[in-house]
Amino acid sequence: MTDMPSITQIDIWSLDVAITAPFKVAIGEIDHTANILVRIHSSDGLYGLGEGAPTSFITGETQATALEAARDLARLLIGKNPLAIDQRVSEMDAYLTGNSATKCAFDVALYDLLGKRAGLPLYALLGGTQREIHTDNSVGIADPETMARQALEIKASDFHAVKVKLGTTRAGDVSRIRAIREAVGDDMLIRIDANQGWDRPTAVLTLQELFPFGIQYCEEPVAHWNNEALRQVRQESPIPITADESMCDHHDAFRLASMGASDYFNIKLAKSGGLHKALKINAIAESAGMKCMVGCMFETRLGLSAAAHLMSARPNIAFANLDAAFFLSEDPVTGGLTYEGSRMTVPDTPGHGADIRPDFLEKSEHFSVSNIP
Repeated sequence: MTDMPSITQIDIWSLDVAITAPFKVAIGEIDHTANILVRIHSSDGLYGLGEGAPTSFITGETQATALEAARDLARLLIGKNPLAIDQRVSEMDAYLTGNSATKCAFDVALYDLLGKRAGLPLYALLGGTQREIHTDNSVGIADPETMARQALEIKASDFHAVKVKLGTTRAGDVSRIRAIREAVGDDMLIRIDANQGWDRPTAVLTLQELFPFGIQYCEEPVAHWNNEALRQVRQESPIPITADESMCDHHDAFRLASMGASDYFNIKLAKSGGLHKALKINAIAESAGMKCMVGCMFETRLGLSAAAHLMSARPNIAFANLDAAFFLSEDPVTGGLTYEGSRMTVPDTPGHGADIRPDFLEKSEHFSVSNIP
């Protein structure tokens, strides 16, 4: 029997990239990325990389808390078998509740390492194949004219779908969608995301008024904790409903599917804790006859690459919002996911295929946990 490898060292960096302009949603505003990068080294000479995107108003983490939690998780995993991912994820969950973006960085690094050990790209490691996958591109909250202009620019860049951030007032949001639909015409898909910005009555009335504009689906219309209101909105809405902030892990997925609270699930690796639970979410959705989408926070192309591999491997994931890279002022990633308009292509190299430039990491906060005396 071949000896199993062990984790010999874990490197952790802050991963900061400026964005081109502040991006506003109903529950907050992003003006820069403040992520973490985890590199797990194995005794067989391989390493895996994973990115976590803590977002205080969604995952409850900041970069500072994520870095400290990552130090503890690294001490927990050092010396253990990196290929036993189920055990490693269970240990992290037993040790530390929540902290999903931090755990995501470790989870993705473990899967990247497993793919390299197997000599398989991540989509193949997950039992899937290369398939044609596309993403939409997003427009943050602004005045109707600005949002319409941005949506038209997205269409001109060969995108077939635009994701529009809403969640303000009924009149304001309707005027935004009216302006966008007039600008892009009838042949472009419009997806909307209220980011919990409405109460139940406002959500129902707004969605009924938006229905004539041909909206494909609406994400998270009401507060993430109010699952019953989400179910009621779904019953009364003529537009399909997607659960986002209310659906973080597989337990949430089971509860919402059982309630009939949404039509679709939005899987984000930073919310779910990584690929291990994302796969469980998709399995629950598929069992309930529901499709999924895969979304993102503000990851670099490294984190986006892992999400795109997941989508390629699972045909039940029908929609994607993997557009964060378009908002970053710098691309520190080598290899990985590439874009041609809306079309995404994942590499055939082992693992997720992405890495971070050494010169970029030299400027970042860094520490290591090692089992070497």
